Amino acid sequence: MPNFTIPSNPGSGRRSGTRIVGRVLTCAVFALAGLLFYISAQTARGTDLRTDNTLLHLSDVIQQRSTQNQQAQAQLGDLQDRADALAKEQGQSPADSAQLKALQQAAGLQPLQGPGLTVTLNDAPPGATARIPGVPDPGVNDLVIHQQDIQAVVNALWRGGAEGIQVMDQRLIATSAVRCVGNTLLLQGRVYSPPYVIKAVGRTDGLRAAVAADSAIRNYLQYVAAYGLGWKVQESTDLTVPGYSGTADLRSAARG
Repeated sequence: MPNFTIPSNPGSGRRSGTRIVGRVLTCAVFALAGLLFYISAQTARGTDLRTDNTLLHLSDVIQQRSTQNQQAQAQLGDLQDRADALAKEQGQSPADSAQLKALQQAAGLQPLQGPGLTVTLNDAPPGATARIPGVPDPGVNDLVIHQQDIQAVVNALWRGGAEGIQVMDQRLIATSAVRCVGNTLLLQGRVYSPPYVIKAVGRTDGLRAAVAADSAIRNYLQYVAAYGLGWKVQESTDLTVPGYSGTADLRSAARG
């Protein structure tokens, strides 16, 4: 019987080493996964990290603060009336009373009456489309009022000689800031939805001329014609804007 020599398998040692490395990597992956699950559990502390219902949406917080600010302003108005009544009881000289009234009028703390303009801005109707041939279909931002639209009207009215301006039901003063959060207006701690009504007491010819000459307003009027955004200007011979009833404290300022 002939003799046969069984050749050795040179790849057997390599395959054995590969299996060992694979087992080590598998163990490492499971260990890392376990560590991640542990860290996530410690972070969540029994809550759902993605759908925790205890977290308020930003809009809910803004609405809550708006209600609180409205209540605080009403209380402040009552306290100011009581302080004025006490000051009258103690008595003031006519000169002091006149000076105080002039300062309050300049600061916007007293009601103002006279001729003026009322400007109303509003979002486009639901489902609005282009009204002019060749104009592209509107996007979402083309159909709503933005902060710069309201600010443009306010700035134009000031330039036109407005003696006092009211936005919605609030009088503007030197520290007032017009801001928008989403599609709502945030003014002096309170939230408003469109339509936005802006009233200004002053000479109507100057106010109208300033509004007509403003470049930002002219751009807005193009969207009025193209997509149906709301725009109305009304002239009045006897318009009244209220006095500012909030706090007039200046908390911070920046140098220009």
